[in-house]
Parts: sequence; C-alpha cells; structure tokens
Amino acid sequence: MNTAVQPDIMRAEERVGARLRQAQADTLRTPRRRYGLATRLLIKGMDPIYGRSGSFAKYQVLELVARVPYQSWERIAYLAISRVHRDTGLARRIHDRIEESRGQQDNEEWHLLIMSELAAREDTGQGWLRYRLLPQVVATVYYLLSWLLFLINPAASYRLNADFEDHAEHEYMAFVAAHPELETRPWDCPEATSYGRFASVADLVRQIACDERQHKEESLARLAAPHLC
Repeated sequence: MNTAVQPDIMRAEERVGARLRQAQADTLRTPRRRYGLATRLLIKGMDPIYGRSGSFAKYQVLELVARVPYQSWERIAYLAISRVHRDTGLARRIHDRIEESRGQQDNEEWHLLIMSELAAREDTGQGWLRYRLLPQVVATVYYLLSWLLFLINPAASYRLNADFEDHAEHEYMAFVAAHPELETRPWDCPEATSYGRFASVADLVRQIACDERQHKEESLARLAAPHLC
C-alpha cells in the first residue's frame, strides 16, 4: 500500500515546492516596506544580541514576539464584546475579528514550535538569558505597544504588525537563499505533520515566510476599517 501512495505524495510535494520557490522569487524581488520607528528599533535591537545573519535560534525569538499583536487584539475584542453584547450584529462582527486573530495566533504558534525544534536539532538557542528571559521581556513590551496603539489608533497597530510580518517574510526567504544546504535537508518532525508535508527544510521555511506574507496582507487590509465597531 505504501509503495502506491508514495509517488502521489512525492508529486504533491514537488508541486508545493515549485509554488514555494516561485513565492520566494516574488518576495526577494519585492522591496521591503518602509518600516516605522518601532519596527526599526526592534530589528536593530535584536541584531547585536542574536546576530545580523539569520539562524533558527534567532527566528524562534522572532516567532515568540510575532504572536503577541494577535493576542492583544483578541483580548481587546473580548472586552469590547462585554460592552456591546446587546447589539448582536456588532457583537458578531467583533467575534469574527476574534476568530481571525485566534487563527493568526495559532499559525504563529506553529512557527514558534517549528523554529524551536530546528534550533534544538542544531543545539542552539538554549541560553537562559538570551533565549528565555530577554525574549519574554521583548514580547511583553511589544504586546503592550500593540495593545496601546490599538486603543489610541487601531490603524497604527495594524501597520506595526504589517511591518514586522514583512520583515519576517523577507528574512526567511533570504535565509533559504543563503543556505542551499537546506534544499537537501529533509523535514521529518512527526509532531508537526498537522502543519503540512514538505520535501525539505527549505520548503518548510518558505511556507512559513508565505504565512507571514498572508498575515501582513491581512493587517494591511484592516487599515481600510481598523476599528472594531
């Protein structure tokens, strides 16, 4: 039975790989967004600590931070429903925002788990100060900033997230281009099969970059109607 299924799986992975390589080419020829001050400070602040070049250890920190805007938006939306639940139409629209934020947050959670697995395989990213305490501090500050911006000017919070996701998208695609050995490194983590099947670690990282692009585009789309009500 396995010998009959395997060719189909291989062909599906080849199709996925071709799509992801095209996505990588599209990203690399697209200029980065003009980042705001907060994003530039975050990027510049991480480089001296985790290195200017990419690594799975650095990216697990990036993904830990990337989740928090969605957490802050979800929390604000829950509080909003408590105030407007009598207006069922508005409450339902806010609930749709909650589901969207939760889905984005769950996707970022997969990214974090995968990057942590890849860092663990290389025996990197395990230092208590740099990879446990400091990322939690940064994530807390970023959470508060996203939360405060959303209360004052929701569009600014979405724009901040779009900048950060654009940075992650370009980082991952450039990292794969700089590390051709990832093309022949298989991805075989049974715990992450729910995320998808990929022929190589290169394709896995490309898919994560594509997810970041989608999150960026979703945040940019929210700029047209950023408020919950």
